[in-house]
Amino acid sequence: MSATTAPAHPARKSNFSIGRILLEGRAFFALIAIIAVFSFLSPNYFTLSNFLIMSSQVAIYGILSIGMLLVILNGGIDLSVGSILALCGVVAGAMMQGVELDWAGVILYPPVWAVVVLTIAVGGAVGALNGVLISVFKVPPFVATLGVMYVARGVALLMTNGLTYNNLRGAPELGNTGFNWLGFNRIAGVPISVIVLATIAILAGLMLSRSAFGRWLYASGGNERAAELSGVPTRRVKITVYTISGALAAIAGLVLSSQLTSAGPTAGTTYELTAIAAVVIGGAALTGGRGTVRGTMLGAFVIGFLSAGLVIIGVSSYWQTVFTGAVIVLAVLMNSIQYGRGGRKS
Repeated sequence: MSATTAPAHPARKSNFSIGRILLEGRAFFALIAIIAVFSFLSPNYFTLSNFLIMSSQVAIYGILSIGMLLVILNGGIDLSVGSILALCGVVAGAMMQGVELDWAGVILYPPVWAVVVLTIAVGGAVGALNGVLISVFKVPPFVATLGVMYVARGVALLMTNGLTYNNLRGAPELGNTGFNWLGFNRIAGVPISVIVLATIAILAGLMLSRSAFGRWLYASGGNERAAELSGVPTRRVKITVYTISGALAAIAGLVLSSQLTSAGPTAGTTYELTAIAAVVIGGAALTGGRGTVRGTMLGAFVIGFLSAGLVIIGVSSYWQTVFTGAVIVLAVLMNSIQYGRGGRKS
């Protein structure tokens, strides 16, 4: 009797292990499948130049997604990142066009490094506003960031009167050239935007895995009350993650404006939804406390490579929306299976 039943246990364990590997590595396997399918459908897809072009486009979503991951790990949501991206792009464009001082009768043209620093500071300030509203005044994250989303977009429209700042390359005689460096230059053949994304991803990964702040973030996202009783400064953590999210949205806005050499108030529309989708596809739990930078990056590349592949094979933009939505729904379903039935996994 024992001889016939003994092999059943290893088989069940093996099946469980394979299923768990497929479930937890779904974003990676999805990306491999996307590359394989579109490489078969189009000879232009599987080329180094196309991968670099697609990666430079994914960089914007990826940078936003890292900030969104930090917020979701904290158990929140940030609907304002797309509007912060647009606002910061407009702020950078305004400075590149010249800051007119009526009282002095002069127009200042800040150097590009100053434009970058001030723009990131603006994004961080708007993000900090989200954090203060949520942590200090106890406004629900959805409501707070939704309100800031409309305010930031409205300010961007007011600043430009609905128009777009064009030709942001600067002029040598004004000392403000170099803005297009982020969008067009390459180092060893790799676009600067991809290098920026990789740098941010590495730093964020190290912060989450090697720092006290990372442990605080996972703890407060998993159970905020228990973390607070354990001495975690939950209010400071919350303000910090929203500030970082705003700053990263500003960096994404700089990259996008640099690639286009223009900045408009309508940029980044629905980008916040793409960032949330990338985080979900990457396996993070929307309830907080679970998720990784690696998974989020895979999620961003899944969305970016899928969209680019559909464009290359000539699929209608309407169907692109359908496919992307289906992928998001499937990712949420997989997350529900992983975290709902599989217990607490990290």
